Amino acid sequence: MNSEGRGMKAKTIRSVLRKKVDAWLDSIEDQEVRALAAKGVVVTGGSIASMLLGEKVNDYDLYFRDKATVVAVAKYYVARFAPKNKAGIEVPIFVEDTSDRVRVVVKSAGVASKNGADKPYEYFEGSADGEAGNYLSEVMADPGEIQDAHDETEAAALEAGDDGAKFRPVFLSTNAITLSHRIQIVLRFYGEPDEIHKNYDFAHCTNYWTAWDDKLVLRPEALEALLARELRYVGSLYPVCSIIRLRKFIRRGWTVNAGQILKMIMQAAALDLTDHAVLQDQLTGVDAAYFCELISKLKENSPEKVNTAYLVEIIDRMF
Repeated sequence: MNSEGRGMKAKTIRSVLRKKVDAWLDSIEDQEVRALAAKGVVVTGGSIASMLLGEKVNDYDLYFRDKATVVAVAKYYVARFAPKNKAGIEVPIFVEDTSDRVRVVVKSAGVASKNGADKPYEYFEGSADGEAGNYLSEVMADPGEIQDAHDETEAAALEAGDDGAKFRPVFLSTNAITLSHRIQIVLRFYGEPDEIHKNYDFAHCTNYWTAWDDKLVLRPEALEALLARELRYVGSLYPVCSIIRLRKFIRRGWTVNAGQILKMIMQAAALDLTDHAVLQDQLTGVDAAYFCELISKLKENSPEKVNTAYLVEIIDRMF
């Protein structure tokens, strides 16, 4: 946020994004990967909305125009990321390239952090000594919130004596790679901006900047939603995530009408959330570490179908 709390002008936002992306590109040591990334970076999401409103930017979400670039960048950072659990054992991690998507696979957890936040599920079912609460506080700014965990993970990595190198990988999940210095590389979606935004939930996040032509596009519908601080749901592959995210926006003073909530509920109702794969995909859209462990325990308890009663029991224990 600027000193007076006013929103930035378009030319200032463009300059900020250009400098941020250029600094990130300069940090990539592999010249082929750097060249691929430079031709295909799209910045969109909450960062531009925050700058327009004069608010602090939490992170810059980077997308890419094509799958080949996503794969190359993902493999580059996975090769430079060697997370270990608390026992000092390296966590197996690799990039999976399937016909419809690219994902990071972390064996035994689903997420990994540089400071060793990978733990067995028993930590979530800790007894009265509070181990579950301690674990959640390590990876989340507020254990009661369902939101991205990367900020807290990065802070913990620094406290653990990390060397502080710019744009180092600090947190990996199925859908994204979080780097230090507020960069998040999104793997789940790629393509031209209009294609990427087909998977976005709220209109105010659909402004974007393209690296190859240094162009900032401010959509009228996004600006209108920002000015009104009104959540307008445009549809998403992750309606469960969108419903959960409502809490964050409402706390920040945004409004949402009943019709928008109904649209989210209708999309969520069309999903079979008793299917382990569907539930896991919906919850990893939130990128919260403990949801990956929750899925693992659900599968152990009932391999064929999500046991709703057991799910409720686990959630009650966590909170």
